[in-house]
Amino acid sequence: MNAFLRLWGWPIGLAVLTASGLFTALVSDGAGDVWSWFALGVPVAVMLWFSRGRRRN
Repeated sequence: MNAFLRLWGWPIGLAVLTASGLFTALVSDGAGDVWSWFALGVPVAVMLWFSRGRRRN
């Protein structure tokens, strides 16, 4: 189980965050809008972070 979570923990977490953001954006207003912006922005920020590439020495 530990190897499974090490491999799939972050992708599953980002998927749950994205799904909750999409669902909240559809059904709520006010604070739900804030949550949906946050929940949909975090995966985008993670993708941007990892798309930068690595610096070579």
